[in-house]
Amino acid sequence: MTVSSIKEHKNSSIKKLKEWLESNKISEVECIFPDIAGSSKGKILPVNRFVKSVEEQSLKLADSVFGQTVSGKWVYESEVIDYVEEDLFMIPDLSTIRRIPWNKEPTAQIICDLQYSDSSPSEIAPRQVLKKIIKLLEEENMEAVVAPELEFYLCEQNLDPDLPLKTPIGKSGRRESGSRVFGIDAVNEFDTLTDDIYDYCEILKIGVDTLIHESGPSQIEINLNHGEPLALADQAFMFKRAVRQVALKHGIHATFMAKPYQGHPGSSMHIHHNLISSKTKQNLFCNEDGNNSKTFFNFIGGLQTYLPDAMLFFAPYVNSYRRFVIDASAPINTHWGIENRTVAFRVPTSHTNSRRIENRIPGADTNPYLAIAASLACGYLGIKEDLEPEKPIAGDAFERRHNIPKYLPDALKRLKVSNELTEILGKDFLTLYTEIKQTEHDAYQNVISAWEREHLLLNV
Repeated sequence: MTVSSIKEHKNSSIKKLKEWLESNKISEVECIFPDIAGSSKGKILPVNRFVKSVEEQSLKLADSVFGQTVSGKWVYESEVIDYVEEDLFMIPDLSTIRRIPWNKEPTAQIICDLQYSDSSPSEIAPRQVLKKIIKLLEEENMEAVVAPELEFYLCEQNLDPDLPLKTPIGKSGRRESGSRVFGIDAVNEFDTLTDDIYDYCEILKIGVDTLIHESGPSQIEINLNHGEPLALADQAFMFKRAVRQVALKHGIHATFMAKPYQGHPGSSMHIHHNLISSKTKQNLFCNEDGNNSKTFFNFIGGLQTYLPDAMLFFAPYVNSYRRFVIDASAPINTHWGIENRTVAFRVPTSHTNSRRIENRIPGADTNPYLAIAASLACGYLGIKEDLEPEKPIAGDAFERRHNIPKYLPDALKRLKVSNELTEILGKDFLTLYTEIKQTEHDAYQNVISAWEREHLLLNV
């Protein structure tokens, strides 16, 4: 593109933006982006100020925003953020503008990228990390297709964090107690809530596929339609926000915490993915005869080899590791198999054009941008290094050895020394991410739990 054509394209885009804002009678705009935890950060602007900021690229904030932990503390003595608080410019992705369905006043939200004054992107921004992996695949003439499955629990509003969560009362007037997996009547206990979720998702252009009742009490799974990785990460990001808002509307909470209930399964975000040719648009996981391709096997080999090193992106908090126990529906090792839900990497029965691999490790508490980026990065490394997977297994993978990190410090240690992931995800990002996770774990170590008070107070 020439300079003049770029300018013309920009002017045309801004014109369409103004028309959309006017037709939807938008009065203010939420300019948002995902932080390291995947939470929404940003600024809210009156619509005229927003348009001006887009025209002038003048919306900015401090880069220290990425140095904050999930609890709101800051990473001090960081090797990446020096707290002179250099400006980052928020560059709205105009394709992501949506009307917010839960605001009374006509309000829009738009997802932003972050860049410095010299127009270079912020390499520590999660959305940019995913873009980097997408670019690596593009250089190999490959495009990824992904489809996340998001699980979450409904619970009563919890005002005292020292108290265990309670399942909410449904329209029958009773609480769900045992497992009602795939139960239609069980999920219909909250049909007005799920109807609102569908309505919100339609307004936000989130491609919702199926809805089921999962294994835990008041646990729901909603699958998103497959598509391009960045678009699906954006949708997952918006979906989590929308579900929480719907729950609040109904006087309860929705939580994507990995393991909110003792004695019940945790919540995951399984990622289905495959690769297609940029030139032919053919599924690269299949040969012409319908058999699994070398790319397919290399991708699994990469997942088996590098996922333990990348575990911190799929299980980012202390609570995340409570999912990975035997008979809790979450895999405990890196085996793969066909139509086997006990393994980490499941290959569903499918037609040639939809051959895919399901990564069952990620928790619902992950940052979707980083989880998708890390999963694709592992597969990419497998292709580049020509890694062969182990043989697929049949039978129960829970009977086999636990070979993924059991605890956050183990995962943290492995990620810090992974040269391969550091190279493709970015040294500054990896350094900052591990700094944040170390700070979060140090904070957790200062908390005395109910278990300790119950069993250690008078017995040791």
